[in-house]
Amino acid sequence: MLDNLNWWEIGALLLLALLIFGDRLPAVITDGLRLVRNLRNMARNATGDLSRELGTDIQLEDLHPKAFIRKHLLSEEDEAAIRKPLQGVYDNLRADVSGVHDDLKDVANAADLRSDGARSGTATSSPSAPAPRVSYDDAT
Repeated sequence: MLDNLNWWEIGALLLLALLIFGDRLPAVITDGLRLVRNLRNMARNATGDLSRELGTDIQLEDLHPKAFIRKHLLSEEDEAAIRKPLQGVYDNLRADVSGVHDDLKDVANAADLRSDGARSGTATSSPSAPAPRVSYDDAT
């Protein structure tokens, strides 16, 4: 809640609260804490009542409409039927990405071998033939 405030800003807010409320500051803090505690209890009671009415265990996170429908209204078969058309697309995309990943690894390994060969060729001072360059026109 106060993640975007630094210590100086928090100190300034506390000083401002002390100036505004003065001697009543402890009572105001107590009332604020009591309000937060009551709100938590009300939320807990509401989720408990909803859980009893629906006959399932509901958490506060489950009250988001998408999560509620997915978790409590759809059966496993319905969810599988909804996911089935997209599963093939997902599998194809995953295979393509893994293929590209493997190709990139091969290119990186080939580049490492060329640079290692160039370094070892200079270290032994023996002439080595340059690696043939493959152009796009040769590949097509």
